[in-house]
Amino acid sequence: MVIDSEKLGTASIKNGLPRLVDAAIALAGLVIVAPLIALSAIAVAITSRGPVIFRQKRMGRKGRPFTMYKLRTMRMANSGPQVTAGDDARVTSVGKFLRKTKLDELPELWNVLKGDMSLIGPRPEVPRYVDADDPMWRLVLETRPGITDPMTLRLRNEEALLVEVEGDRERFYLEALLPFKLEGNLSYLQARSCWTDLKVLCQTIFAVAFPSKAPLPTLEEIQSYVIRHRR
Repeated sequence: MVIDSEKLGTASIKNGLPRLVDAAIALAGLVIVAPLIALSAIAVAITSRGPVIFRQKRMGRKGRPFTMYKLRTMRMANSGPQVTAGDDARVTSVGKFLRKTKLDELPELWNVLKGDMSLIGPRPEVPRYVDADDPMWRLVLETRPGITDPMTLRLRNEEALLVEVEGDRERFYLEALLPFKLEGNLSYLQARSCWTDLKVLCQTIFAVAFPSKAPLPTLEEIQSYVIRHRR
């Protein structure tokens, strides 16, 4: 679906799972996965220097920054772009496993419990990647960011896609992949409901438990989006 820029001013964002349900599922999830988080944290601690929890400022609902928590997957004291490709040398050996299995994202359940995030919603971006003057961004920021959403599922192996990019990967992310995500996020948010959120949650659990071989969008598909919207 292509978002008509002329209709953005009248577009509305639908509600998904109630906050109480979000928090209850997040609390239950934290209790269930606590042993996995502990084992993963031990693996991080004994294989590389630095804190086991990675903290990063992300843009939240209404444009309010918050601190997102993940298990650290990269070496400390390494500068570089804030997008990560599958061949990024900053990622540790344990980090590669955590990122592939999505175990590094389990601490985000704490963000859901706190109210910074929802279970289902657009992935939160770092503030420097958010254009507050863009009507699409303003709509997306009307809702809490989430751990997963349909675009996250579709781009589950995003790091493998970025490996194919020649040249400036961060520029490709900002000029092509991020707008592609925004369009998909808005399409979902304008039609979401409690039931669609539950469906995405179940699809995510299934995708993590049984990784699929579903093909990624091609670079050509993403680049064609940019060409369409520059006309």
